[in-house]
Amino acid sequence: MLAVLATPACKKPEAAPPPPPVVEVMEISTTDVPLSTTLIGQLDSPGNVEVRARVEGFVDKMLFVEGTEVAQGDMLFELDKKPFIERLAAASGMLAEAEAALHKYERDVARLTPLVANRAVPQQDLDNALASVDVGKAGVESAKARMESAQIDLGYTDIKAPVSGLIGAKQVSIGELVGKGEPTLMATISALDPIWFYCNVSEVEYFQAREKSKLTGKQVEDVPLTLILPNGKEHSDPGKFVFIDRAVDTKTGTLRVRAEFPNKEKLLRPGMFARVRVDLGKRPNTVTVPERAIVGLQGKTFVWLIDDDDKATQHAVQTGEQVGPRIIVNEGLQAGDCIIVEGVHKVREGIQVNAGAPAEKAAAANKPAKE
Repeated sequence: MLAVLATPACKKPEAAPPPPPVVEVMEISTTDVPLSTTLIGQLDSPGNVEVRARVEGFVDKMLFVEGTEVAQGDMLFELDKKPFIERLAAASGMLAEAEAALHKYERDVARLTPLVANRAVPQQDLDNALASVDVGKAGVESAKARMESAQIDLGYTDIKAPVSGLIGAKQVSIGELVGKGEPTLMATISALDPIWFYCNVSEVEYFQAREKSKLTGKQVEDVPLTLILPNGKEHSDPGKFVFIDRAVDTKTGTLRVRAEFPNKEKLLRPGMFARVRVDLGKRPNTVTVPERAIVGLQGKTFVWLIDDDDKATQHAVQTGEQVGPRIIVNEGLQAGDCIIVEGVHKVREGIQVNAGAPAEKAAAANKPAKE
């Protein structure tokens, strides 16, 4: 009897069920979301003009300061002129000889013409004189061509800036022989305002940009561009696309794109690496959720949806791009839905949760009051 009476006293009381997990929730609302993409590329000048020697000669003078602005027509280099002056003088003398010979042939024709008419001399003499006139005219034209060529070569000894822009370092020194066998590079001039931005865009990036622009009602060619400087700051003047290549490079699978930016202060230089933000406009009535609210499982994405009884249900969604700390939800949620944003690791299908204040309201409540 004692054993029987003692048995009920050995039973342990049943454990109380665990309390519902505390989570933070957020009510879904729609907003206008700015869409953008970033391109990485390199800056270049619209015109990089190489200054080269067009005749063979020795450099006599350098008449510019490296790394400064030059205007079109400014003198840059001067080659030794003496050999070219001598060639011009020789060509001038040959022209004078040719003109003198032509005058003699013309006088012969004038003298023989009446004599042939009077049968005083044979016709053959007049024919020879007329042929000599033709030969003399050809000689004069040839001498003129040689003289013009000598004048042009003499002019090439004065090497001037073909365009306005910023000139780089000299590539030759005073006393150096240039132009022997090939046009020697002497300096390079670059136009800096405006400046060009080049990049290669993959096929996927190109189609994604097209799709985003359709959502905002804009054309990719017309969207404003913002240049991000190497120090992280934004360039003061917006840019625009000026060229999209006609075909994709089959070797790289990319499309060549060029944008143009004002560069009044000449701050941007060719060769710089740069990032460009493409502002594709705003996508209206868009659902976005914090990144931490998204759960990935077996290649799919879910959120935890809370019903009116505070029960959690796993709900599949289709996500889009990330905008800051939030992710666009293309399908699966609508305005008014309530989802868990904090404590998703505590939740199981169908359990009841202790829903705290919505994340946005809680953040607002924690802000210090304005004085």
